[in-house]
Amino acid sequence: MSIVTEVAAAQSSDALVHFESVLQFETDCWDVHHAMTSGAPDFVLLDVRGPDQYAAGHVPGARHLPHGKIVEAKLTQYSADTLFVVYCAGPHCNGAARAAIRMARLGRPVKTMPGGITGWIDEGFALESSVHKQV
Repeated sequence: MSIVTEVAAAQSSDALVHFESVLQFETDCWDVHHAMTSGAPDFVLLDVRGPDQYAAGHVPGARHLPHGKIVEAKLTQYSADTLFVVYCAGPHCNGAARAAIRMARLGRPVKTMPGGITGWIDEGFALESSVHKQV
């Protein structure tokens, strides 16, 4: 018996619930890239890092709203059912989780993009810089 099989795998029905649940809370860089480059994405992508980090390079099409400044007044241009996908610097940063908490507290649908800018670059996707699209 290996360390992999030491604990039995979950029943398929339990695994289905678990993995579907994960995707209710997060998406990945590939899926965001596909949606952003295929026309009109059905979500708003938010870069929740600081202004200098955003200006240095961000995901093309992302709006800028630092996680500490997420308040309802900044979101009034979006309908209540608009899905927001938030990202920060990368796996070493909890800014996306902080942003998701603020969005959820405002009753807004939200997912994180784990990996953030680091994941985006790791996938080989280009960044955009110096174009400021603040919410």
